[in-house]
Amino acid sequence: MFGVLGYAMRYIAEVKNMRMNSEQIELTVKVIRKYFADAAVWLFGSRVDDNRKGGDFDFYIETSLPDIALPMARARGELTDSLGMKVDLAVNNHSGDKPIFRIAKSSGVRLA
Repeated sequence: MFGVLGYAMRYIAEVKNMRMNSEQIELTVKVIRKYFADAAVWLFGSRVDDNRKGGDFDFYIETSLPDIALPMARARGELTDSLGMKVDLAVNNHSGDKPIFRIAKSSGVRLA
């Protein structure tokens, strides 16, 4: 897990105002990879900017998993319970293009 955390911390150093601590990052990546083993994970939305309001966590996930509905629901539930607040997931399995995918990836901070 140190590798994941080390990877994320490089990006966090570039975004000093990100509102997510190292324990939350490690937990998030662990849970997401439990359901999406090959996942690349970004944090996006209000949590990447300390000057914005908002308490929920928004995560963008890229995966090759073809069926995402059940893993997405399970990951969202476990993250909501573990982080203690609302979690939104945008999961891209490359079966279609949505504007939210481009926005999340370009404005987000890669965690893993």
